[in-house]
Amino acid sequence: MTVKPLNATTARRDVLASFVVFLVAIPMSLGVAVASGAPVAAGLIGAVVGGVVAGVLGGSPLQVSGPSAGLTVIMADLVHTYGWAATCTIVVLAGLLQLALGACRVARTALTVSPAVVGGMLAGVGVVLILAQLHVMLGGASRPDALANLADLPGLLAAPDAQPALLGLLTIAVLLGWTRLAARTPDAGLGRVLHLVPGPLPAIGLATVLAYALRWDAPRVAVPGSLLGDLPATAWPHGAPPAIFGAVVSVALVAAVESLLCAVAIDRRRPIGVPRADLDRELLGQGASNVVSGLLGGLPVSGAIVRSSANVEAGARTRLSTVLHGVWVLVLAVSCGPVLEQVPLASLAALLVVLGAKMIDVSRLRDLRHHREAPAYVATLAGVVVLGLGEGVLLGIAVAAVLALRRLTRLSVRVEEAVPSPDDRPGQASWHLVVEGTLTFLGVPKVTSALQRIPAGVAVDLDLDVDFMDHAAFDAIHQWRLAHERQGGRVDIDEVHESWYERAVTGDMSAPRKSTPSTRWWAPWASRRRRSENVDLDAPEVSPSALLLAGVREYQGGTARLVRPIMAELAFEQKPQHLFITCVDSRVVPNIITASGPGDLFINRNVGNLVPRYGTRTPDDAVAATVEYAVNVLGIRTITVCGHSNCGAMAALLAGGTEVEHLRSLTRWLKHGQHSLARFLSAEPDGRAPLTRLCQTNVQQQLDNLLTYPWLKDMVQAGEIELVGLYLDIGTAEVQVLDWTAGAFVPVRAETPEDAPEDGADDAAPEPRAVT
Repeated sequence: MTVKPLNATTARRDVLASFVVFLVAIPMSLGVAVASGAPVAAGLIGAVVGGVVAGVLGGSPLQVSGPSAGLTVIMADLVHTYGWAATCTIVVLAGLLQLALGACRVARTALTVSPAVVGGMLAGVGVVLILAQLHVMLGGASRPDALANLADLPGLLAAPDAQPALLGLLTIAVLLGWTRLAARTPDAGLGRVLHLVPGPLPAIGLATVLAYALRWDAPRVAVPGSLLGDLPATAWPHGAPPAIFGAVVSVALVAAVESLLCAVAIDRRRPIGVPRADLDRELLGQGASNVVSGLLGGLPVSGAIVRSSANVEAGARTRLSTVLHGVWVLVLAVSCGPVLEQVPLASLAALLVVLGAKMIDVSRLRDLRHHREAPAYVATLAGVVVLGLGEGVLLGIAVAAVLALRRLTRLSVRVEEAVPSPDDRPGQASWHLVVEGTLTFLGVPKVTSALQRIPAGVAVDLDLDVDFMDHAAFDAIHQWRLAHERQGGRVDIDEVHESWYERAVTGDMSAPRKSTPSTRWWAPWASRRRRSENVDLDAPEVSPSALLLAGVREYQGGTARLVRPIMAELAFEQKPQHLFITCVDSRVVPNIITASGPGDLFINRNVGNLVPRYGTRTPDDAVAATVEYAVNVLGIRTITVCGHSNCGAMAALLAGGTEVEHLRSLTRWLKHGQHSLARFLSAEPDGRAPLTRLCQTNVQQQLDNLLTYPWLKDMVQAGEIELVGLYLDIGTAEVQVLDWTAGAFVPVRAETPEDAPEDGADDAAPEPRAVT
């Protein structure tokens, strides 16, 4: 995908977005610095370096880096143990380690860490942050140990320092109230101000003004004479080398993982025209930022999801916004020191309490419970709080590994005696055994126990639905089969997917090949040569309802269990990527021609894939309602109009509507195609068949019809919405895409292995550009 050029409109968006991010970054950087026990200047230096250095060198254009609450616990412990000068050296070393990891192109390896462990780590850091900052907010002093802070909290709650406590509660109330009011207010007038100004700024500002006006004796931010100060005298940390090495690795990996996860999250929300994130380059940019920040006496930086989300929501389009936000922080640091020293510590602590609460994402725990990964989340959280960050993460990884091993060795064995019926033939199977899962030596006792329950001399149907079978399991089943058949029994083994048992018997241990199904799921009923549920799909006397039910039974018996995990994730929320407007013609199947699945396409189908123009005399809001919902509620940013060859609606238009004039509703609907017909008649013939030319002209006209809606046209011209035209030639099954430059449809070539994009790279083929 091509990079969106920096023009006047893009530059204006980036400048405005940079101010929004700047307002978010200031209170957060100050709060993280104070909570870490570092100089106030360290937080501002980290924000400047994160904005400028990571913004220029990083691989995620819209990600904003700076001091992060996720590193607060680590930094507080390092400052307490080694002192600030030595901690700066650790930050530099952590940056060098990140540079080495980035040079080795291992960025995506960090993403293999279970999301349950990452979520538990962030939640644990949030709990530790809340326990520590509640002491500061209530007028006390926090201790390095989370359990000690928890033990001291009841006494502090019983007798808090009134003034700091009131300032902290005021900050929390304004922050939460501002956020909720902005969410419920339309984006116009006052709502626009609420959306543009982030909540932390008025919350900290009001508490500062109140404390200054009432002359309350609440602890303030300690600002040195020169806010950015001189370069610190770096010192080598004194301590055991393994401990120092562990500190460097902890800072580097936590910052790297947080940055990469943030980059992936922002990449999913990037606007049209913004290139994908290059994770290896992002890791190099983060490493360079930490080296520079440590040398200048700043906090370590990482990608910050709060600042990055604010950047995207404010309309940023290039990395200029990220860089400018660092420049504004630098200007503030140089010129506004006296203002910053009036900020109450209790207000910053309250801000961090709210941030810590947001890090404890309860909805994430609910999702993990569905996938049975909650134990890893809880173990990591508890480990971080009780043992420390590094130990907690290791504990979470160990629990996640145990859960994965348990899933990999999970085995289900069902054995049942078949109920005899009058229609049973002599020798028909009377026992049925089903083995599902991964069949290894760990499952051999369960399988042999079930096999021993089967009497000698009976017929047995053994269904093996396994994704792996080791030699111990094969030997146990094979020896039982030989013994059972020697005693007069019969054993029929049916392998549902891969033929592990058959391959072991024949000695062919090459890579397993899945058998090709006799029936393709995408083939029409009339093309199938099989029987389903005793219904002959080819028999002429079969009713359409019987065909439909037979297809449903086939789905329930095979496809349903395969798509069930996907549908479970989509059960409560849909997140389609595209709005797909196409014809009702039964030969056009959007999910087949786009190779998409459940939840990918938001589809609107109508006769002739028509889009009624804005303000048309023949009102019809069905398509407009779909477009409004797709764009404004679902956040879809790509709208596709797909036409096809031999379209009956276009044929009716060519015939003047005489063939369908007895169909009143259809006749009224086809009036929306008159502009397509007029466009067709005004163009010179070019050798294409008239119907083909009208079908393709109709797609272009419907895209123009979309632009008659003023609100949608503004979004298209701003680059927020992309319009795509497709045309399906039914006879050749070929899909063509509208080339806006040439004004014609061109084939979409099939992807070959060498065309496949590398990880983190842009798409191999250029995408259709947006209409302007």
